[in-house]
Amino acid sequence: MNWSSFLIGALAGATAAALVTLWLAGRALLRAKRLRRRARSIEHLLQLAQLTGGLAHEIKNPLSAIKLNLKLLAEDMEHRQDERDRRNFIRLRRLQDEVQRLHDTLGEFLRYAGNMELHRRDCDLRQVVEELVDFFRPQAESGRVVLRVALPDKPIVCQVDEGLLKQAILNLMINATQAMSQGGELLLRLNGQRDRASLEVIDTGPGIEPEARERIFQAYYSTRPGGSGLGLPLTRRIIRLHEGEISVDGEPGKGTRFTVALPLAGKK
Repeated sequence: MNWSSFLIGALAGATAAALVTLWLAGRALLRAKRLRRRARSIEHLLQLAQLTGGLAHEIKNPLSAIKLNLKLLAEDMEHRQDERDRRNFIRLRRLQDEVQRLHDTLGEFLRYAGNMELHRRDCDLRQVVEELVDFFRPQAESGRVVLRVALPDKPIVCQVDEGLLKQAILNLMINATQAMSQGGELLLRLNGQRDRASLEVIDTGPGIEPEARERIFQAYYSTRPGGSGLGLPLTRRIIRLHEGEISVDGEPGKGTRFTVALPLAGKK
């Protein structure tokens, strides 16, 4: 046996093994550093969320007091005949509108950013849709929107938090009605497909541009002047908490359709 060759081969093998070990150890250290940075980033985001939520609460309380005092001032000045008082009354009403908008935006933010605990039970989605339609019909009619509904003959049962799900669907109905400023039709169509329930919210409004479809579920993005940009992100969050999905399609001038898909009870 050539001992020199054997020793050289053994040393080369040991060196290669050591290099591989060092390379693996280096990768493990790099991965650990990345994980630590990610953990710190997540912790920072959680702290920011807590601080932002607390700040929103702190703003909302005095804002409510301002809103009430503006209301009392407006009631006091409403019937005065002096021209200066009339101008001040108009300014007060504008302030009221702006305070109300801020109040609503803060409320939507707190709902969006806050913790949501689902209280699920088996619900026939046909009944959920019927109750929403009955509740929303007066608002639709005031906006010259014809509200229609298409429901299957058989129950469509999903395990949902009924209150949160109604809030999510109501957001879609409100958005659709606001998009049809000159009136139109709003259709809610429910179907069961294999292991999923499908609810479509379809309007005959102006539709949506392709670039807007890519951003419509982003927080604070709104195609409507004065919109908070939180209604649709909140809706998507609620749907995803139910292990569901929401999608949107439509073309400019051809209306918009939102589709909510939820797992049927016992089919997860």
